[in-house]
Amino acid sequence: MSIARSPSQVLWLQVFALAAVQGSISLAWLIYNLYLPQLLTQFGFSASLAAGLLVIENALSAVLEPVMGGLSDKSQRWVGSRFPFISVGVILSSTLFIAIPCIVTFVQPTVIWRSLLPITLVAWALAMTIFRSPAMVLLGKYATPPQLPSAVSVVTCVGGMIGAFRPIANQYILSFGAIFAFAVASFVMLAAAGILRWVNPPETPNFQHDTKVGKFPYPELSLMFATGLGVAWGTRLMMNSLTQLLKVQFHTNNIDMLLVYIGLAIAISTLPAGVLATKIGNCQAMLLGVGTTIISILAIAFTGAILPLIVLLVAGFSTIINGAIPLALGLISPKWAGLGIGTYFGGFALAMSLFGWLFPQVPKMTPVISALFCGLAFLLVGICLIIATVQINAKA
Repeated sequence: MSIARSPSQVLWLQVFALAAVQGSISLAWLIYNLYLPQLLTQFGFSASLAAGLLVIENALSAVLEPVMGGLSDKSQRWVGSRFPFISVGVILSSTLFIAIPCIVTFVQPTVIWRSLLPITLVAWALAMTIFRSPAMVLLGKYATPPQLPSAVSVVTCVGGMIGAFRPIANQYILSFGAIFAFAVASFVMLAAAGILRWVNPPETPNFQHDTKVGKFPYPELSLMFATGLGVAWGTRLMMNSLTQLLKVQFHTNNIDMLLVYIGLAIAISTLPAGVLATKIGNCQAMLLGVGTTIISILAIAFTGAILPLIVLLVAGFSTIINGAIPLALGLISPKWAGLGIGTYFGGFALAMSLFGWLFPQVPKMTPVISALFCGLAFLLVGICLIIATVQINAKA
């Protein structure tokens, strides 16, 4: 049985189910990052090991995200579905996620068993890469290309709203206890994936052979990889500059609630950003967002006028983050769609892994310097978008 839709239709039921999966991913990472230092110290490790583990996990994800996306493309061609990767990835991730606090609680941290915790932590992070790209590719089946940014905005909004509470989440989630918090996140992930599987019945296998996939899209993949690098670096540097400026503007180091409001504003703004992209085109909307973001962050850094300009910054940035998946699906052939999205995620993960090495003095950077580097990072995204627009128009 295959999904049928009219040329103008968005399969909103499936889109909301996929948004639930994205929300469960965001919730799991939120809980993981909150508890990681605590779990490491309980098991006899230094809390500083958390930063090193995240670097290793991001570096490995940079390789595995494209690999899993590409393998899901093969699965789609051979058995007519990407759900084998989604199902295995979700089950493995949920199992390992529950195992993390159980190891700390029930296993004695002897010399022999101490290595079990970091191995499980890295294994869980890698298991999460198995299903993210294959799941996000499904958006290409749930909406026609012109309506895709609007459909993606729902998924981006849900994930962003959960992630927005990270600055204050420790005040609530840490009180639940590790086993309870990890178990809830695991069951939410399983339930969301089950709902997605239920509303997306299996498709008819076509058993196509790999010789029909056509030319390998090296140029397009390079653009998506560079876009992931630029978006990741730009995001980190933008938030660093903005955080410092907010502390100065409001004469306090406690700006957690302000950051929550900004995160929620960015998440909610992806909805009108998706509508705008369906009206004027995704690449055009992203280019507009890049220009707006660069001008806004530089203006904020040089003038200190945060409140009047932050609305423009939020609007521009939300357009960028919402447009990445539609960009990959529009630029790269459907036969390589999973690889394309995985390559974007891989570039993003590599940028996060290298960030501390490339910008070791970020905490000491002035807001102006952070804003200038942020502008350069988003300029890279803009260059990739211009090239991508030319290639998309040439294929049309």
